[in-house]
Amino acid sequence: MPPSPPRRRGTLLTALAATLSLPLGLTAVGGTTAHAAAVQCSVDYTTNDWGSGFTAELTLTNRATTPLDGWTLTYAHAGNQQLINGWNGTWSQSGKTVTVANAAWNRTVAAGAAVTTGAQFTYSGANTAPTAFAVNGTPCTGAHQPPIAVLTSPAAGAVFTAGDPVPLAATAAAADQATVSRVEFYSDTTLLGTDTTAPYALSATGLAPGSHSLYAKAYDSLGASAESAPVGITVAAGAALVATPAQLGVRQGATGTFDLKLSTRPSANVAVSVARTSGNTNLSATPATLTFTPANWNTVQKVTVAAAPTGTGSAVFTATAPGHAKAEVTVAQLAAGSTYDARFLDLHGKITNPANGYFSPEGIPYHSVETLIVEAPDHGHETTSEAYSYLIWLQAMYGKITGDWTKFNGAWDTMEKYMIPTHADQPTTGSYNASKPATYAPEHDLPSQYPARLDSGVTSGVDPIAGELKSAYGTDDLYGMHWIQDVDNVYGFGNEPGKCNAGPAASGPSYINTFQRGPQESVWETVTHPTCDNFAYGGKNGYLDLFTGDASYAKQWKFTNAPDADARAVQAAYWADIWAKEQGKGAQVTTTVSKAAKMGDYLRYAMFDKYFKKAGNCVGPTVCPAGTGKDSAHYLMSWYYAWGGATDTSAGWSWRIGSSHAHGGYQNPLAAYALSEYAPLKPKSATGAADWATSLDRQLEFYRWLQSDEGAIAGGATNSWQGRYAQPPAGTPTFHGLFYDEKPVYHDPASNQWFGFQAWSMERVAEYYRQTGDAAAKTVLDKWVGWALSKTTINPDGTYRIPSTLRWSGAPDTWNAANPGANAGLHVTVTDYTDDVGVAAAYAKTLTYYAAKSGHAEAKRVAKALLDGMWTHHQDPLGIAVPETRADYNRFDDPVYVPSGWTGTMPNGDTVNSSSTFASIRSFYQDDPAWPKIEAYLAGGAAPVFTYHRFWAQADIALAMGSYAELLE
Repeated sequence: MPPSPPRRRGTLLTALAATLSLPLGLTAVGGTTAHAAAVQCSVDYTTNDWGSGFTAELTLTNRATTPLDGWTLTYAHAGNQQLINGWNGTWSQSGKTVTVANAAWNRTVAAGAAVTTGAQFTYSGANTAPTAFAVNGTPCTGAHQPPIAVLTSPAAGAVFTAGDPVPLAATAAAADQATVSRVEFYSDTTLLGTDTTAPYALSATGLAPGSHSLYAKAYDSLGASAESAPVGITVAAGAALVATPAQLGVRQGATGTFDLKLSTRPSANVAVSVARTSGNTNLSATPATLTFTPANWNTVQKVTVAAAPTGTGSAVFTATAPGHAKAEVTVAQLAAGSTYDARFLDLHGKITNPANGYFSPEGIPYHSVETLIVEAPDHGHETTSEAYSYLIWLQAMYGKITGDWTKFNGAWDTMEKYMIPTHADQPTTGSYNASKPATYAPEHDLPSQYPARLDSGVTSGVDPIAGELKSAYGTDDLYGMHWIQDVDNVYGFGNEPGKCNAGPAASGPSYINTFQRGPQESVWETVTHPTCDNFAYGGKNGYLDLFTGDASYAKQWKFTNAPDADARAVQAAYWADIWAKEQGKGAQVTTTVSKAAKMGDYLRYAMFDKYFKKAGNCVGPTVCPAGTGKDSAHYLMSWYYAWGGATDTSAGWSWRIGSSHAHGGYQNPLAAYALSEYAPLKPKSATGAADWATSLDRQLEFYRWLQSDEGAIAGGATNSWQGRYAQPPAGTPTFHGLFYDEKPVYHDPASNQWFGFQAWSMERVAEYYRQTGDAAAKTVLDKWVGWALSKTTINPDGTYRIPSTLRWSGAPDTWNAANPGANAGLHVTVTDYTDDVGVAAAYAKTLTYYAAKSGHAEAKRVAKALLDGMWTHHQDPLGIAVPETRADYNRFDDPVYVPSGWTGTMPNGDTVNSSSTFASIRSFYQDDPAWPKIEAYLAGGAAPVFTYHRFWAQADIALAMGSYAELLE
């Protein structure tokens, strides 16, 4: 999460910089760590009481979207009730605690289904009903549980023809003696119809051609409601052939099949031809022709694809028929025994299937399929530079496995088109003065201390790379991704690429920003605002005077870069180049790889102090000297860099800043290695490669300095204590003059507590180690892997638990490069554990790359166990995911600090003033199908449970499968 905003005063005008990028790792955890829920359940308890004894009937409802395989129900009586016998399960009693375990025949409880068990008891005195129940150790009582709905028809990925009815069906169950009152069926947010009696069904007509996300929403007799998991379908404009899956992996010497059918009933027989239309000639399909009739048009016929004993690569098989849209299936020939490559292709197919909802119509990856999610993005259909970088990496791996590099190049093109500001977005970069890059404004501890005052009395240093970048690329424009985007223009700012505040009617993705007011500003306390502020929304000065205090305000643009995302894009381009050249196809990715080198050149802005002040022992904004040359570079990957300027091209001002804060989780030695030593990625600028070589060494030292006594990597360091060049506490350890910061930049949640940062960052170290064998990387990895493995549990059934939240104490030794300290006083403990699939995938990749180079048998075993565990236990139609209990969602009612007297409006008319809350300035959430879960929770109900499909997590799981296939299978 970014700290307070960077600033520069232009000629007679004030520039308000974009706020800084959120630590994108926290997109996986939200305001507080999201814990996976092992069981989702409710228990209804009824009795038949005759005064001295009674029978109890307990109905256990599986409220998850996946089956419950095995259950043990426990509860306690308050009186002297004694068990006599029981049925539909194995009953026992110890003291007041009663336990019933499933019988063999009712072991499995389907999603949304229920099982009933009962027993007979004796008692005297009062017979108070128990209120607290647990299943497999997970509590499942409390406030009224909402109902559960499961969409059972249509099947995920189904294709229909426009004009034909789409059969929808659902099961639904209520809790706490309530009954299901109705089930509504939706396409996205459009209500298609309602059914009030079971079996719940609807024949939907009139669905427009395109992709649709369908779901059912159940209501109970007590007024609670909940929606099903979404199911993606496609409606074809006319009669079409339907092939499933759209991509397939077939091992050498083996066969695989795909299904064919028609999307609509024909009036006569339809002859279908199947042929390989491009690609690998080692793949062949039979039969070459098949026929569908008006009677069997919807019955699947199988096409078998055979792979020769040798060769790899992909081919496209096309099914054609008169009067029907064709269907294409991409088949990849895989090495014999390549189970994990096949898994990659399976997941890749789910992620890239338009009907599954991971992408916008423009092809932009959403943060998540689900819309109601608050983390770093405050809406699921926003996106981040992180998501774009994962898309590029995913398609690089796809190219490695299939030999098809068009998707990798296309992913970069999509990112460049939508997430790198055009010249029209940054129109006044030509007015930038590298001798006066920005006007200083202090960062403050609390949002209530904003707006921050600009201080032109503090001297900024000289930007040493602006001139050489312009010389290398012939432009003053920066080539880096902005960090966040409102893809569906939910807020309505309408900052389409090249357009400023086009408004709610704009159809394209909109650049936005959020964090801007110090380390304590969580996502729940932000005011989302446009990157281009021409005062169309907000107050009289747009949103600028919420963040910076000044005498007057100018209309302006500002962008913020998240360095870890740009570095990941470079990392992906490195692998794409390596893999493509191994296939003899290096020329196919040359243009994209050269763009990655350019991105890496500009990424050097993340190496510099925020105001280009001298790096090291920088205390006092007026005392710490302005930097000259490269002495303002700390050479680490910092939290952000940002740039902005006037929207008025005649105004003549623009600014740029780096960042003083460096986090261990943002470092990327693989990208630094590629940009400094790998010829295709060496930047064009005069000193770009040399700077990255210095950064590589500095990053490896940084890891060693931050490594705790146990092995985990601590927070980071800063060149500007408290974001205002304050004096740190006496005895604060230093690293090349930077001050140790336990939780750099953000405190709510603390930026050092998420295990995902450990896995993400160490995975990059492991990749670098695998490529180079660098002993410095191995030293860090040996200790880290030992610690992580000691905190990992692989259960006999294949499920797993990995660290989730970390707690830190102590501090590292002051850095001594000649004799690094042991950090005996820096400690970490794991406070809770999780089965989070995205983090587990990143962790498995770390272990995979480490084991591939070191031969570490236990790392290899655990990497495989994590991948097998999530594949076996957590698959669903959209990918791989686990339920999460989101206790932090009680913060929807959190107040958002707005100075007294400040008033403004959001594009939809929501009022912004001193009474605003997170939810009140985001009233669009009230129309979200999942909103009733939040309402129930805010009213005192149980914390809601969600199963999220985050784009980065699904991509990372697929990448982990592909990496294991390449290195260890």
